[in-house]
Amino acid sequence: MKKLILVILIVMTLSACSSINQQNEISKAFGIDVSKASEVSNYNTHSGNGDGTTCIVLNSKNQDILKQIKANSDWKQFPLDETTKTIVYGYEDKTSSVGSFLKNDKGENLVPEIENGYYILIDRQSNQNDNILNRGSFNFTVGIYNTDDNNLYFCKLDT
Repeated sequence: MKKLILVILIVMTLSACSSINQQNEISKAFGIDVSKASEVSNYNTHSGNGDGTTCIVLNSKNQDILKQIKANSDWKQFPLDETTKTIVYGYEDKTSSVGSFLKNDKGENLVPEIENGYYILIDRQSNQNDNILNRGSFNFTVGIYNTDDNNLYFCKLDT
């Protein structure tokens, strides 16, 4: 019985550490403190070689994250620019379509349609002189904060 309790405590501790590490990564990437936010969902296909898609949704019941975002000049208010919109939701006209690049294994967008909010696009590619959408591989992080429900989307793609 003591061994079972010890195993349960270890698993709980490791789970808590993983959540804290993810919040630290998000805080560092976005330049805001998300340590008081709670995790709503976590989608992660990153493999041992580093390729994959991650989308973590955090919720902040108070306006603390929004205040930080408004004070950070790297964040921009909606509407999304064309590049970020294509990355998150895709683009389609009569002759072509591009994206979305942030989909789950069922082909569904990881970020729902959001009307009001703020966003940040972080290009982590070493050569940033060209248009992110014209590359053969992608390494970027997108943050979207929905001001209607206080959800923060941390999405990361590595190919």
